[in-house]
Amino acid sequence: MDLSNYFADAKGLGILATSDAAGQVDAAVYARPHFLDDQTVAFIMANRLSHQNLQSNPRAVYSFVEEGTGYRGKRLYLTKIGEETDPEKIQALRRRPLPAECGVEDEARFLVSFRIDRVRPLVGDAMEA
Repeated sequence: MDLSNYFADAKGLGILATSDAAGQVDAAVYARPHFLDDQTVAFIMANRLSHQNLQSNPRAVYSFVEEGTGYRGKRLYLTKIGEETDPEKIQALRRRPLPAECGVEDEARFLVSFRIDRVRPLVGDAMEA
């Protein structure tokens, strides 16, 4: 399955899990990933705990739970490969304005890119190609 098409059509909730160099874990709600190519995704991040963790540990997991009944979705195992702060590039990728309850309107933004190392279904042990 083409992941870019999957995420273009899928509705649901995404969680990005990161940890710092000492292994302290964080999980945060994130929108669907932006696909830069078939093996590279990016997330727009504020300078909060997830972003800070990635400075010392480049590995992360993005879990996406599809809307509806059952446990359908994807787990993307990721390695950070870069980040940039170009506001025009970030704005061009933004899908919608941030909700006011996020409280991050005036914070610096980072476009953090990741290599997709592995894809697994939300539930189960099988790995997808």
